Amino acid sequence: MAILNTAPAQHASAREKREPRKGAILFVLILAQLMIVLDVTVVNIALPSAQKALGFSTANRQWVVTGYSLAFGSLLLLGGKLSDLFGRRNTLMIGLVGFAIASAVGGAANGLAMLIIARVAQGAFGALLAPSVLSLLTTTFTDPESRAKAFSIFGAVAGAGGAVGLLLGGVLTEYLSWRWCLYINLIMAVVTVIGAILLLPRQSQAVSRQRIDLPGSICVTLGLVGIVYGLGHAESGGWSSLATVLPLIFGALLIVAFGVIENRVTNPLLPLRVVLDRTRGGSYLIIGFAGAGMFAVFLFLTYFMSQILGYSPVMSGVGFMPMIISLTLVTVTLGPWLLARVGPRSMMTAGALVAASGMFYLGLLSLGSSYWGGVLPGLVIVGAGMGVVFAPAINASTAGVLLEDAGVASAMVNVGQQIGGSIGTALVSTLSASAATSYLVGKLPTAAVQAEAGLHAYTAAFNAGGFIFLVGAVVAALLLKGGKLGSSPKGVAAGAHRRRLISPS
Repeated sequence: MAILNTAPAQHASAREKREPRKGAILFVLILAQLMIVLDVTVVNIALPSAQKALGFSTANRQWVVTGYSLAFGSLLLLGGKLSDLFGRRNTLMIGLVGFAIASAVGGAANGLAMLIIARVAQGAFGALLAPSVLSLLTTTFTDPESRAKAFSIFGAVAGAGGAVGLLLGGVLTEYLSWRWCLYINLIMAVVTVIGAILLLPRQSQAVSRQRIDLPGSICVTLGLVGIVYGLGHAESGGWSSLATVLPLIFGALLIVAFGVIENRVTNPLLPLRVVLDRTRGGSYLIIGFAGAGMFAVFLFLTYFMSQILGYSPVMSGVGFMPMIISLTLVTVTLGPWLLARVGPRSMMTAGALVAASGMFYLGLLSLGSSYWGGVLPGLVIVGAGMGVVFAPAINASTAGVLLEDAGVASAMVNVGQQIGGSIGTALVSTLSASAATSYLVGKLPTAAVQAEAGLHAYTAAFNAGGFIFLVGAVVAALLLKGGKLGSSPKGVAAGAHRRRLISPS
């Protein structure tokens, strides 16, 4: 692995512009990220078919999703640190191969236990893969112009990937088999591994001789397990259940202990300088709010289109396409232009407000609403808002980090989205169920009343999502620094004055 020499920013810029393979590297990294993002929703569509084929109960069905979330969310920081210590190319390759093997095992599952084990393994290797992808993106694109474009495209994938998963899951389940919702990762992994071998430079020496912060790793892993499990259980067991409250308290205490440990150890798993920076710390929070708000769209709008509009899984997936198009167009075309002129704070604040307005529009849906007049405008508005949020949030969350911190900084992006999504799912689901229950009080449970109760549940979820985005806008406006991002990650230049730095791969 080559040693970086301190060089003027314009020289780095010129080198980047002379390297056409940067575009190919971006494609490889985006394909790897797409594997991770797709797997959050693509399997959800396949669950009913998998349940019927393997014969497991509805009570146990949640573990197919929760198993992945627990492993992925709890191991992200450790995965990020491993990528910093042993090389991002190495951990990318290991993550890709492991994720593909776990997907193959899950696709061939002959029972619930085998499927859950495969999903846990997917989550574990995903926790190694995700930080490697984003940290490679961070350390590959340091020139302001190319960085803005790369993160805009990456942000579009991060934002739209869940909706793409719904469409892909519907198509694969309806026309092939639920098993192909897992097998599809094999095809994507093979292409990505070949691209990584051909394009990413090899390492010639160890990245770091630092020891892994074992106490911190144990605390944060178990702490995140407790939080993710507690939030997942809240959806089905309620917020007052001991199975919800105790894991949340246990997890919160361990996260506090983790913070104390990181402030004292020599080689922390998560250097506090990564999250105490206002721009980066605020960006992690915004990503969490955006992840929470997104689940209100994906989960409950899928139900609305299925149960109210009568759409098939494929048609429900197709129904999300306008949001994907809107998000992608805004992110790729408007995102870099805005980021260069107004900076991340203005973009994230405005984007969250736009997304909130789209959610509130969806909150006006009725039983007589059509897709074209009711769902479509809301989707387009939400997609545009999220497009303005995601690219600057991901860009700002990794800007200015030391190269040695790029992996854990990247992992924090996924931690924010994962925890935000878990909180959003639990909170919005609880509010949705309460709205339906309240509507049914004192009424005969006729078909019409049941349909209206379902509608109240969906609109409550959309309105809750709108308020989540509003809070995100306030946080962005108050917490983030104003102005543009630095011309390149400040840690690259600053760190070079103090010590030699290892090159990105």
